[in-house]
Amino acid sequence: MEKYLMAIDAGTGSVRVILFNTLGHELCVAQSEWTHKEDKRYPGSMDFDINQNINIITDLIKEIITKSKVAPKDIISISTTSMREAIVLYDEKGKELWACANVDSRSNDEVYNLYSISDTIESDLYKVSGQTFSLGAIPRILWIKKNLPETYKKMKYVTMLNDWITYRLSDVISVEPSNGCTTGLFDIKERIWDSQIAKKVNLREDIFPIVYESGTVIGNVTEEMAALTGLSPETLVVAGGGDAQLGCIGAGVVNEGDAAVFGGSFWQYEYTTNHVEIDNECRVRINCHAVPNTWQYEAIAFFPGLVMRWFRDSFCELEGYLQNETGESIYSQMEKRARNVPAGSYGMLGTFSNIMNYKSWKHAAPGFINYKLDSEKYNKASFYRSIMENAAFVTKGNIELVNDITNTSPKSIIFAGGASKSDLWCQIVSDVLNIPLRVPVVRESTALGAAICAGVGAKVYNDFDDAISKVIKFEKTYYPNHENNNVYEDLYIKWKDIYKKQLELADNNLTEHMWIAPGLK
Repeated sequence: MEKYLMAIDAGTGSVRVILFNTLGHELCVAQSEWTHKEDKRYPGSMDFDINQNINIITDLIKEIITKSKVAPKDIISISTTSMREAIVLYDEKGKELWACANVDSRSNDEVYNLYSISDTIESDLYKVSGQTFSLGAIPRILWIKKNLPETYKKMKYVTMLNDWITYRLSDVISVEPSNGCTTGLFDIKERIWDSQIAKKVNLREDIFPIVYESGTVIGNVTEEMAALTGLSPETLVVAGGGDAQLGCIGAGVVNEGDAAVFGGSFWQYEYTTNHVEIDNECRVRINCHAVPNTWQYEAIAFFPGLVMRWFRDSFCELEGYLQNETGESIYSQMEKRARNVPAGSYGMLGTFSNIMNYKSWKHAAPGFINYKLDSEKYNKASFYRSIMENAAFVTKGNIELVNDITNTSPKSIIFAGGASKSDLWCQIVSDVLNIPLRVPVVRESTALGAAICAGVGAKVYNDFDDAISKVIKFEKTYYPNHENNNVYEDLYIKWKDIYKKQLELADNNLTEHMWIAPGLK
């Protein structure tokens, strides 16, 4: 009897439940977009609705079981993955007290207060944790301490979002290192909580649950969750990981020097290493990989996928109508048109995400620049293409940044995630980077990585290397068009200079930053 592995993938913009067989073939998907709302009382907040979102997840599990017609007992294990940085706080009975999504930035005052502890507090902690205050949990929990003191008093545990889903399935509160380290409260080299960090920033030192490495069995699906979802209580629940790290497992990026770009709501560049060298300038993140004794340098581009979704929802009403009439997606229609736009979009440039600077992370106001009132050239298709090119320029800058730290340069890149479904976007990224781009058969490699974790825990695979050898295959390699690369090299230099000017406008309060890390001005 064939056995199955389930992955739950909770991203910034959507949540998906995916069923795989043990050969890594995706059999069934259920998905729902979701949003995380700002609490109007607290500018920059991004609340995560525990009750609404667990209902979405349980409904998707039920949908998968119904659609797939797979016997629940044949789903031998489940693992989870999620956006990093999203945190959930619990009381001693396991009741959720508070949760926020990943780019919650309500804690400006707390970052200012942290800086007052010492001029070097952030860089000192970075040397232990690989994290700054930009996205970490420290300022957010300090915000709770100040603004919701009763919640802080009741708090017994902090976990990440993927750990919360695991908890809901198994009734065991735990964290794993690949996402847990993004709190900024981990010793990056030892891959465990560091209570001394909490002490230095005036946080409680008793809020840290047990740590399990990814691929470790945590428990079984509870009777309660089995009744809600249709799952079997015999199904194992296995520790998962952060989305980018599990994406790396699902793309086979686990060895020294392996590199990948994941194109989703955010784009992450990941460079794999078996040792840790701290960047003294604190420019990029250093994270635990989901593979034991392995780490990654990470540089992030903000919102490429969300920018594309904004463009779709704001300007593609006609394409939406045609999608309903013909079944051809809005993205497919727009890509066909954007193919007819030459490399460089007639010189038009987008300003969205900035190249990463983890210690001073700011993004200019979103916009397009250097277009003319010529509708034959500057139209919906060219704007669409320029969004793609902007994401590739940011990625190039982020790769150059990591190259500078590691004194290496990848010979090829694995490209996965939703953006890798676009042939045009793949080719643009290869052209801009001027290196080959390999795309795995399973493009949604984050979910496959979670399924591999589930399989490792259930002993379907001996270890991660065994799983990768059995399930990871590559569909296509894109090679750079050197003529296009010449165009992009010139534009990239202009884009960097223009971005600096656009950032100055936002810094001078003439425009609004697309996003700015807490505590920065």
